[in-house]
Amino acid sequence: MGLGTVGCVESYAALLRGIGPSNPNMRNEKLRGVFDGLGFEKVASVVSSGNIVFRTADDPADLEDRIQQALTAELGIPGGTIIRSHPELRALLDRDPFAGRPHERGSYLTVTFFKDRMRETDLSEFEDDPLTEVIGYDAEARAFLTVLDNSTPATPDFMARLEKSYGKDITTRTWLTVQRVVKKIEG
Repeated sequence: MGLGTVGCVESYAALLRGIGPSNPNMRNEKLRGVFDGLGFEKVASVVSSGNIVFRTADDPADLEDRIQQALTAELGIPGGTIIRSHPELRALLDRDPFAGRPHERGSYLTVTFFKDRMRETDLSEFEDDPLTEVIGYDAEARAFLTVLDNSTPATPDFMARLEKSYGKDITTRTWLTVQRVVKKIEG
């Protein structure tokens, strides 16, 4: 599924990497201000970790770079911007990759979005971590799906390993956050 067609107004989610709401320049009102300044419509934030929804008829191929340049220039935010269209996110939810599994401490459902497609890899490289269950890679959403066990004092090292293997053009959200983003777009 593509990001949309130039000229058609489409809803999108910008998933911003490295947002710390305790930083005054990373608060939702400042982030929304950058998106408003770019001329996007119906700009709204979802939780305080860098999830902005908006509507635009702009060329989807340019959105990530354009938004990131504005965030860097206006707020000094160097992180990454990953865009997904409403149809892409809705289709991911509809596929229900976690098969109705509850999101709770012992089964913390996570989705790692890739700016581009995940390169071919042997997913078994993560099998040695007893606190991480790899669900798989959803090619249509360009997302890696995992279940983390946060019920023990030990911390899964999955995120650090994922970044080491794939670089920084990724960002992770909980399954609940993805659901909230879609609900906000549809609301």
